[in-house]
Amino acid sequence: MRLKTKLCIGIIGDIVGRTGRDMVIKNLPYYKEKYNIDFVIANGENASGGFGLSKKNANELFSSGIDVLSGGNHSFDKLEIIELMEIMPILRPLNFPQNTPGSGIYHTIINGEDIAIINAMGHYGINLNLDNVYHKLEEAIIFLQKKNISNIIVDFHAEASSEKRISFCQLRGRVSALFGTHTHIGSDDLHIQNGSFYVSDVGLCGGYDGVIGMDYKVPLNKAMQCYGKGRFEVLENGNNIFQMIILELENGKCNSAFKVKKINDIELESIKAFILES
Repeated sequence: MRLKTKLCIGIIGDIVGRTGRDMVIKNLPYYKEKYNIDFVIANGENASGGFGLSKKNANELFSSGIDVLSGGNHSFDKLEIIELMEIMPILRPLNFPQNTPGSGIYHTIINGEDIAIINAMGHYGINLNLDNVYHKLEEAIIFLQKKNISNIIVDFHAEASSEKRISFCQLRGRVSALFGTHTHIGSDDLHIQNGSFYVSDVGLCGGYDGVIGMDYKVPLNKAMQCYGKGRFEVLENGNNIFQMIILELENGKCNSAFKVKKINDIELESIKAFILES
């Protein structure tokens, strides 16, 4: 039995389409029970057909055991989600322009411990009118610290790993964890420094044989011809992956972390975060 000051957190990256949802629904309950996970965060901006999040699929994912759904550049691809943002823990990046529906911060209490989730988005390759992400994160951290909230986890949704690293250097020692999403490609740079966990990208849940969870034919055609037509379609057949990072937090600091991965029904060797000196 864990002490009250400890929390076990599960982090899932980009859930891509029905394939990704199925992998989460199939595997998340097992890992929640196995590791006694208190709280699960997942990025849901690609969960419905690869673009956006529908009401139906949001409810489906919450029923599977997810507690908070974060977003990104596809947060508003399905506008029906806006009304759910008012009543359910569905985030969009906090550096979206002022008056954008929804919120970039979610606060709750788990096992007597305050915890805050922040959703942020980088700038490189993102064709949106965004506020400066580093200034907005700084404002958010100061706001949460004034409320004595020490368990703070950031989903940094960005194309460039350098932007994620910049933010980690900015917030290292002041947040419990900063994890990257958006590229859909899982990285192995899990580490803990100054009590803060970092990974460049958690990686997708969904089809593994194509391109970022999509059927490879359209992106390959576009890459080879420069003018190829067609819409990206979620990969429905082939090998599928589930991946999740599990953190242990104590008094706002990350003590340990590891990543579980499953290809189809085969569980792969877990990756453990290494600890760096300050």
